[in-house]
Amino acid sequence: MATPVSAIALLLLSLLPLCSPLPLESLKEATHVLSNSGFVSMSLTLNLISKTLMSPQVPSLTVFSPADDSFARFGQPPLSLLQFHFSPHALSLDTLRSLPRGAKISTMNANHSLMVTTSPSDYQVEINGVKIVGSPVFNDGNLVVFGIEMFFDPEFQTSAPVQSPVLGLECVAPRYGGLEDLSSGNVFGEACGAMRSKGYFAMASFLGLQLMKLKGDNQMLTVFTPSDEAMVNHTGSFSDYPSIFLRHVIPCKLSSSDLLEFNNGILVHTHLEGFVIEVTRSGDRLMLNGVPMTSPDIYTSDWLSIHGVLDVIA
Repeated sequence: MATPVSAIALLLLSLLPLCSPLPLESLKEATHVLSNSGFVSMSLTLNLISKTLMSPQVPSLTVFSPADDSFARFGQPPLSLLQFHFSPHALSLDTLRSLPRGAKISTMNANHSLMVTTSPSDYQVEINGVKIVGSPVFNDGNLVVFGIEMFFDPEFQTSAPVQSPVLGLECVAPRYGGLEDLSSGNVFGEACGAMRSKGYFAMASFLGLQLMKLKGDNQMLTVFTPSDEAMVNHTGSFSDYPSIFLRHVIPCKLSSSDLLEFNNGILVHTHLEGFVIEVTRSGDRLMLNGVPMTSPDIYTSDWLSIHGVLDVIA
């Protein structure tokens, strides 16, 4: 019988064919458009690294391209800095404008994320304090390229005052049947079906595998589900898969309205020991460790709430 880790490994491997690599034609068209639009250096860079982008792990891409004069001033940037300007998501300008201040955008540099430094009410979009110049230089739905004023600084830190975190939430869940009831296939099957109908196949399968050991007879849960694309982009060693899942599960049932009522900056504990999620707000948008909630209340029952999030929570 397969162990939980090997079962998850097989699951993630099965998802790879569903995530088609970036079309070669997209990369060719983008390099041509960049070259004709005054971004020759990034055009050459994309052409050089195109083979590394042709994999199921990179089904879509957003490139933030400094102009040629920035390359000239900086010299040949290291690969780690270039990766910091690539996000494994196709982000439209409308999507970027909708993100709240402080929202994090994952990059192909695993050690660094970008941060939105403007608000949805601002017409101009800034990331890490750097302005995006106009509309996308290229956008075919799979690959999006924006011009930016200068290179992003990986060491960028917001100058906003740091709030002291609120003490962590403790949940006392009323009884809704025993452990046997909660772990029945029918109950999880309904929740998994709702997740799959919204395109969250990876986390639905993880939930179906019932990776966590429910404790006691009054367990209630909240699950935050990243997209399949985000899950594939963030998975590394097979042994990491359970921890990725468990840090998205809270031992409380929290609807989106419950989360909105929390004090800004409250910390909630997860099923991964030692991992907490900071819940913050920007207007009516919720963020979890800086990751925006994009699809609230995908599924709800007496004991379970499921919400979609933009990216893997780290």
